[in-house]
Amino acid sequence: MCRHLAYVGPPTSLATLLLDAPHGLLHQSYAPSDMRGGGTVNADGFGAGWYPPAAAASGAAPHDDPGAGPAARTGNAPARYRSDRPLWTDTGFAALAAVTSATGVLAAVRSATPGMPVTSTAAAPFTEDGWLFSHNGVVRGWPAAVAGPAAALPVTDLLTLDAPTDSALVWALVRHRLRAGDDPAAVLVDVVRSVDGAAPGSRLNLLLTDGTAIWATTWTHALSVRRGAGAVTVASEPSEVSTGWVAVPDRSLVVATPQRCDVRPLDAAASTAGAPAA
Repeated sequence: MCRHLAYVGPPTSLATLLLDAPHGLLHQSYAPSDMRGGGTVNADGFGAGWYPPAAAASGAAPHDDPGAGPAARTGNAPARYRSDRPLWTDTGFAALAAVTSATGVLAAVRSATPGMPVTSTAAAPFTEDGWLFSHNGVVRGWPAAVAGPAAALPVTDLLTLDAPTDSALVWALVRHRLRAGDDPAAVLVDVVRSVDGAAPGSRLNLLLTDGTAIWATTWTHALSVRRGAGAVTVASEPSEVSTGWVAVPDRSLVVATPQRCDVRPLDAAASTAGAPAA
């Protein structure tokens, strides 16, 4: 299992969000509180993607429609840093994080499934066309179990996966639908159902952002949301003791912006995935 976090809101430093919080991703990399049998530490790499404040100022104003699509992200391409090292050993990233500000962030620390490679390209976030994505979990019976869903992808997508891992394939499935302009919430719901249908018992906790909204699923693991001061954070574990954190029920879809947040049961999300959040 891995730990991941997404943030959208006023400019904040990566260090404040990821490293300085009492139980931020740095602390979770060596002392996670809820791995549920998926390892003991997250020492197999990490990654962070972020949207600089200047990108938003250049014309990609935050949108209030979580289904606005690629046009809403024009000019807001994220930067990314990935490593195959434990987060606590990377002094270069710590120095970068201290001087880097962002209005949107998606970051993760990795605990590799046994048998899967430990390389920087296997670490989330994965990215294309302004999206950042992370998968916290495991696909059971990999790779044979998901040969069916994988067969629906273009061959070039399979040949150019970031890494030969379950998370990279899940990203390819999500990305394929996003390229077609499908609603992000519906995409996550459909991918979770497709993969779990092919590989029952999988853990499919997905996290997606375009820098202005956050979409997430819980599927056999924990997730919490905090809103306030014009910001929203969605994370595997609360980064500090705070009454602002709200636990998300298992098997839920989350659609969140700084202005509003909607949590729906995944069982009921298919027909309403694109509906406005309340």
